[in-house]
Amino acid sequence: MSKTVALVNQKGGVGKTTTAVNLAASLGSLGYRVLLADVDPQGNSTSGLGINKRELTASTYDALLGTAPAQEVILQTPYKNVFLMPSNMELAGAELELADVEKREARLKTALAAVKGDFDFIFLDCPPSLGLITINALVAADSLLVPIQCEYYALEGLSQLVTTVRTVKRLYNPYIEMEGVVLTMYDGRLNLTQQVVAEVKRCFPKKVYSTVIPRNVRLSEAPSYGEPVIYYDRTSRGAAAYISLAEEFAARNKE
Repeated sequence: MSKTVALVNQKGGVGKTTTAVNLAASLGSLGYRVLLADVDPQGNSTSGLGINKRELTASTYDALLGTAPAQEVILQTPYKNVFLMPSNMELAGAELELADVEKREARLKTALAAVKGDFDFIFLDCPPSLGLITINALVAADSLLVPIQCEYYALEGLSQLVTTVRTVKRLYNPYIEMEGVVLTMYDGRLNLTQQVVAEVKRCFPKKVYSTVIPRNVRLSEAPSYGEPVIYYDRTSRGAAAYISLAEEFAARNKE
């Protein structure tokens, strides 16, 4: 049974792409076939998996616009069981180009339908905004995973995200559910961290993953080498955290 999960948070810099890349790679290392669809014009997931954005012959943009089928867009990465639908700045124009297209909110769902059965999990790395591309991801997804930074501003905008998800659920995708909340950039020594964790658990009871992602230098370094952290430094705290998160994610999805 394949599952599509959108990683969403309209606040930037919360570890969303880091989580997308490393959760995908960690699940791949555990034996699951994983597709990471980069639906962010910044293309950080693409470069984070070692793919050169400037050399793409087809991208998520083509899949959305219907100028290439998903099968022709998807690339095999150097990492075990991990495939990528890459992105670059071309995608930034898609919102305007799709403005007058019928059923524009379902273009990504339609594109992915042809390949969904080929993967155990499809992750959608969304842009840090709630525009048409993110709406497409929420329509295509079975669930959403929300990375939240353990800092003061983390909870700002969450209510807006919840409102958007409710609207999508009402209008386009009645089946989307909350997959869970992942706490990132965690430092247990800080009182503020504990306060944020308590507030997130109050807002999303039973949805917060017990695995937390620590602040870790190796996690910050890995993207500049185009490698997931489990390949860059498997002995690091960051790698251990994402392997643990992948195991917890897989166990939840077996229940």
